[in-house]
Amino acid sequence: MRLRDTVIAAAGALPITLSVPTSAPAAVGEFQYRGPLGKSHTLLDPLNDECIEVPEATDLVPAHSPQNLTDSTATIFRSAGCDGDDYIVMLPGKRLGLLTGFRSVIFS
Repeated sequence: MRLRDTVIAAAGALPITLSVPTSAPAAVGEFQYRGPLGKSHTLLDPLNDECIEVPEATDLVPAHSPQNLTDSTATIFRSAGCDGDDYIVMLPGKRLGLLTGFRSVIFS
């Protein structure tokens, strides 16, 4: 009887164990850029597959000078929401200059 109860309890706990969410893997390293006002910013170990909006960046005054010093690919977008056809894929180690404006970034 006890063995049967133990097996039933274990079987009931299995779906709970399998449904616990895990955190998304992160890009290891730093993504550096200059904000619209020229201040340096750093994203440390940003999560993969999560769109990151650049605060204060607009279409007229975007962030610029991105440096992908992570171990993941970064895709920067000229528009907000990591959306649109105007984007640049930055492999790990890639550095772009002052004329490269962007408003959002996603890592993969």
